[in-house]
Order: sequence, then C-alpha cells, then structure tokens
Amino acid sequence: MIVTRTPFRVTLGGGGTDLPSYYEKHGGFIFAMGIDKYMYVMTNPPGVDRKIRLHYTQSEVADHVSELRHELAREALRLNGIEDRMEISSMADVPAGTGVGSSSAYLVGLLAALHQYRRDYVSLETLAEEACHIELKVLKKGIGKQDQYMAAFGGLTVLDISPDGNVDVRPVHLRGGALASLIAHTHIYYTGLVHDTLDVLSHQDLAMRSSTERRVTVEQSLSAIKDLGHRILDVIQSEEFEKWGLLLHEHWVNKRRMSEKISVTWIDQLYDEVRSRYGVIGGKIIGAGGGGFLMLYYPSTSRRLEDFMMSRGLPRLYYNLEREGTKVVANVASTQSLLLHPTVTSPSTPAHAVL
Repeated sequence: MIVTRTPFRVTLGGGGTDLPSYYEKHGGFIFAMGIDKYMYVMTNPPGVDRKIRLHYTQSEVADHVSELRHELAREALRLNGIEDRMEISSMADVPAGTGVGSSSAYLVGLLAALHQYRRDYVSLETLAEEACHIELKVLKKGIGKQDQYMAAFGGLTVLDISPDGNVDVRPVHLRGGALASLIAHTHIYYTGLVHDTLDVLSHQDLAMRSSTERRVTVEQSLSAIKDLGHRILDVIQSEEFEKWGLLLHEHWVNKRRMSEKISVTWIDQLYDEVRSRYGVIGGKIIGAGGGGFLMLYYPSTSRRLEDFMMSRGLPRLYYNLEREGTKVVANVASTQSLLLHPTVTSPSTPAHAVL
C-alpha cells in the first residue's frame, strides 16, 4: 500500500490569471501558500482480484479503467498504463468545493502514488504538468494551472506563467517571525458553503474567450488582479502586512466585477460588518468564489473577531505553512503484493527522489 500526502493551498495574489484564456494573451502570475491541511490518497494492488475498486464520497467497482465514472482517477490510471487490479481510497482534512484546490491535490497525489508503484520516479514539475494535461487537455476543464503546481510544490511560492504555458516556480522566503505574524493576523473562516469551482471558473473562461463587452470587463479585472498580485508579493516580502490587508480589499472589489457567481449576498454583508465593527482591513473568498473559506486580515490580537464569527456559525481554520509539496508518506508491501510485484519500492521513498 502506498500513501501520499498532498497540501492544499490558499492564493494570496493573482488568482484567475492562471486561466489559459488569460495567460495565453498576457502571461499569468500567482502568489500562493501551501498549508498544513492535506489530501491523502492510498493505492493498493489487490492480491488476487483484478477489479478496480475506487473509494471517495462514493464507491466504484470496475473490471476495466474505461468503466470508471471518476474522471481524474480514470485518466491518471490510463496515463500510467494501469487498466485493472488497483484499489484507490482518499480522504481529506477539509471538505471538497471549498476553494483550496482539493481536486488537483487528489490528482497530483494519485499520480505520485502511481509513479511510485511503477518505480517511475519523476520531478515535481512533471507531476504538475501531468495533472495540468489531464485536467486542461484531456478533460478540457475551464480551470487554470495554479492548483496542480501548488499541490506538487507547496511552500510560499510564486508561479510565473508565460503565454506558451511554461510555469516558472520560485520560492518566497520570509523571516520566521514575519511569517508567524502574517499567518496569525490572516484569519481563515469556514463559511459552510461549498461551490463548483469549475462552474465559477468556466464562467470567467467563457467570457475571456468571447467577443462580447463582458470579455473586456473580465480581462480588465484579471489584469488589475495580476498587478495586485505583484504588489501583494512586494508588501509581504517587505513585511508591510497592513498594506497587505488593504490590497486584499482592493482585490475583493476587483474580483466581484468578474462574475455574478463569485458574490454571495450574506457573505458580502458579513464582510462589510467585520470591516466597520471589528477593524478588519481587507479580505477575500479563497478560490474561485461563491463560498468555501473567507480570508480576513485582522491586525488586532484580540479574540473579538473570532468570537463574533463563531457566533455567526463560521469557525476559524487554524493553519500553518506547508513547505513541501506532495510526498509519499508510507509504502508498505504486503506478502501478496511482493509475490506479484517483486520490484516493489522500499518504504517511505519520496515520489520525487530521483529526477
């Protein structure tokens, strides 16, 4: 049995500019943070059963990979030449549909496990690009590239995306005390709403590919968000965190212009209330919008905001930076598997150990 652990992410700046419909014209820029909340994927080839057994929020049993309804699992198995005899399970620290990149984390984690199973050691960039290929090219989802790369790399990371789709990954380093301050004052609250990220992003992607006036609005908003991303990176590297909060508010205003699917009335009202009553400087919905997690920059050290949000049914998510991306955390070969697969890898070998 092989177990992988893949971090979720929160986007700090540039969200949406990783859509091909935008970066193919202007280039994309993402500044994001991998967090210590994870997707776990477990793979295990059965000893005698030749079926594929898949366990997620549903369960599937198939004789052949082509019969699987779960698109990501099906295409990941196909990419690795596995047609049958595999069991796959997954679990996560946070619910799906909350804007932290869970689908891509699942796919990257599964690809890492399958490469490990085949003793085919690949780089983190290869894992990210394989996931992008499956989601953008094979399944033709109207999403971007940030989730796959952040799942693979983790850390406090900048992704520069060129018009040809090439992604340059560079880490951002902060002093330990500065990082702790940033995280302590950047609160994350769970709204209880889940949303279809694909639905929200596809709405933006279709607008960008159209020739309507709507395209101009979305394009201008994304360009403003890209510029904000660069400014956010600058102020965070300069440890000017209250300016980060102000830029968050500017981001909030620009993002709401892109799609009616982003805004939720009661969240908008709650945001206005915490800004006026509790001193919140700025905030954003994490991910594409429409629910999930609400990020707020709160300069105070008091518990007033947290207590208020809890009274409204929004618990705080405590988190920290996850400096690593996807990794194999367990590799245990059963006697049956050893008999059938004598070349099984040794325990706890990282998926990216050999480049």
